[in-house]
Amino acid sequence: MRGMRNVRLQIAYDGSRFHGWQRQAGAHSVQEALEDAYRSLSGESAVVHGSGRTDTGVHALRQVAHVHVGTRLSDDRLRHALNAHLVDGVAVRRVETCPDAFHARFDARGKRYMYLVATSRFRPPFGEKLCHWVEQPLDRAAMRRAADALVGEHDFSAFASSGSPRPSNVRLIRSIHFIARREAFAFVVEGNGFLYNMVRAIAGTLLLVGNRRLAPEAVAEILASRERENAGPTAPPEGLYLVSVLYDEPVFPGRDRGPRGVPGVFQF
Repeated sequence: MRGMRNVRLQIAYDGSRFHGWQRQAGAHSVQEALEDAYRSLSGESAVVHGSGRTDTGVHALRQVAHVHVGTRLSDDRLRHALNAHLVDGVAVRRVETCPDAFHARFDARGKRYMYLVATSRFRPPFGEKLCHWVEQPLDRAAMRRAADALVGEHDFSAFASSGSPRPSNVRLIRSIHFIARREAFAFVVEGNGFLYNMVRAIAGTLLLVGNRRLAPEAVAEILASRERENAGPTAPPEGLYLVSVLYDEPVFPGRDRGPRGVPGVFQF
């Protein structure tokens, strides 16, 4: 359509406030919130295409989406307008006009997820829907050894829940890194793609290793078995964050400089 342009969005949201990413009848979704915000500010309907779906309760720090819009607002003004019309729990971090052929999902070459675990004797009084709480002692070294077996290209059937059909369960995990703090830890996994509930199944299995209910060496055997029943439980969605989506071309380059400079002390 004449006058239309393709823009990509970088979006953050609190998954506990939504029934996942995808628009669905009778449930409040992130996609619906974005499309409704654009309709409110422009009077036009548009379909926002995300890089992938996130389930109810799963959060995003830098989800990427694209949408064809007819508005003449600049990228920065469009970002301000969208945020002014969005409901609580979701924010558009960046907006940039991109090539018309860019597709947030089909052009993605990988993703990075984080699973966040609070570790304390008593349930944290703040942010209980933003992390998974574990009160048992955990063996971090054992979890690291177990995670090493998952790095590389494998058939991850043992770590995938039944969901939408897919031609193959083979995926490449490029890295798994652990971040430890006094009363919390997280692991960050990067791969070229993930099966339904794959990261949460990996998290549930590594936590079994951490509390010594499963030997680190058993993870390689579970992977080779390709049987979901052999792996650990699917960890709760509250701890899972989509950290970033990876593309061949640079997306949202540079720091986000406002009229008074870059916000905060630093920005990554």
